[in-house]
Amino acid sequence: MRNIDFSPLYRHAIGFDRLFNLVENSANKPSQNGYPPYNIEQKDENNYRITMAVAGFSEDSLTISQDEHMLIVSGDITSSEIKPTYVYQGIAERNFERKFQLADYVTVSAASMENGLLHIDLVREVPEAVQARKIAINK
Repeated sequence: MRNIDFSPLYRHAIGFDRLFNLVENSANKPSQNGYPPYNIEQKDENNYRITMAVAGFSEDSLTISQDEHMLIVSGDITSSEIKPTYVYQGIAERNFERKFQLADYVTVSAASMENGLLHIDLVREVPEAVQARKIAINK
């Protein structure tokens, strides 16, 4: 893949440094494996839901943390003393760490687990001071 030069955009797009860095880093970073599979659903303009298939994980073995603009979901399988002898093993039993880059003002509002699916609800709450406002022109 070729490198993209964003320097001409820096002259016209003020404050988008983080976005350009995100695009540059994602192009240069090797892609994560597909484990565990997940969906990202947009419920409405300001509400999202991430659903991850975490079969074999208990609530105690999952960790969800948010650090600034990064949501980190990790799972640690505790190895049992009795190891079964598999004829075929199609269910992955491995630790994982999945990171999601969050936009400004997006926070985790709730997390729940149901039928082997981890649901993480996100909400974007833009402060009133940052929202668009009309500015009167003085005469």
